[in-house]
Amino acid sequence: MSTATDDVDLVGDEIVANVARAALFAALTGVFAYISFQLPVTSVPFTLQVLGVFLAGVFLGPVWGAASLIIYVVAGAVGAPVFAYGSAGLGSLFGQWGGYLWSYPFAAAVVGVGVHGAGDLTDPGSVGLGRLVGAMTAGTLVIYAFGTVGYALVGDVSLVTAVLAAAVPFVPAEAIKAAATVAIVRSDAVIAR
Repeated sequence: MSTATDDVDLVGDEIVANVARAALFAALTGVFAYISFQLPVTSVPFTLQVLGVFLAGVFLGPVWGAASLIIYVVAGAVGAPVFAYGSAGLGSLFGQWGGYLWSYPFAAAVVGVGVHGAGDLTDPGSVGLGRLVGAMTAGTLVIYAFGTVGYALVGDVSLVTAVLAAAVPFVPAEAIKAAATVAIVRSDAVIAR
């Protein structure tokens, strides 16, 4: 029996590279979760996780961006302390902020489709500002939809109360995260030249 593997590709180089990138963006989102603090007007913490969602969608596209955030959510669910305040476990996914966590893979996919379309990935630096901002706005709407519905269900409050407590206070911060994403994309385009 021969054990030579010269003619066997178990996994293609492209898949290995994409999995590595997805894991990197999952880890980055976990690091961003540690930048969290409480706002005085809501029980939902402010974090930089959404910046990780934006970046994953922009740089990895819809499929691998979503895969990255699935890795992130699964890692937190099984006990890696990668959610806000270093929390982890299934309780976080079904708690007051769980809707936000569930939304991240979908939001990254929406951002990826908005930036790259349904076909091959394009250079994010070549994407127009309007398209980039529109993609992140659509991703934010997905995050807020999941987050506020989850907040309303778990907190047993009305949807209006949930929107006022779990979405409205964060709109300025999301605009700053979107601006940071644009700056990162544009700086990457400048460096590449």
